[in-house]
Amino acid sequence: MFLLITYDVSTRDERVGARRLRRVAKACTSYGVRVQKSVFEMQLGQKEWVELKARLLGEIDPKQDSLRVYFIDQVRKDKIEHHGTHIPVNVVEDTLSL
Repeated sequence: MFLLITYDVSTRDERVGARRLRRVAKACTSYGVRVQKSVFEMQLGQKEWVELKARLLGEIDPKQDSLRVYFIDQVRKDKIEHHGTHIPVNVVEDTLSL
């Protein structure tokens, strides 16, 4: 299945929030490609999706954070439009400094 995962992790409590943000990003990076700062595309099997979902839900604080998952079928995947740079966003420097 093709997924688009987006997240918004609150960093109001800077140390704890930054830690959650890094962990969510790391989990997504383990399974997919970052296409924008908090947006990942990935092609997963059912087992991988179950593992990733459990990992992400274990990292976020549902009272402060938001996680969205879009399941995109093959027909719609083939109709994705992209404009601008094709280079995936590399925010390793940004997340390491948090």
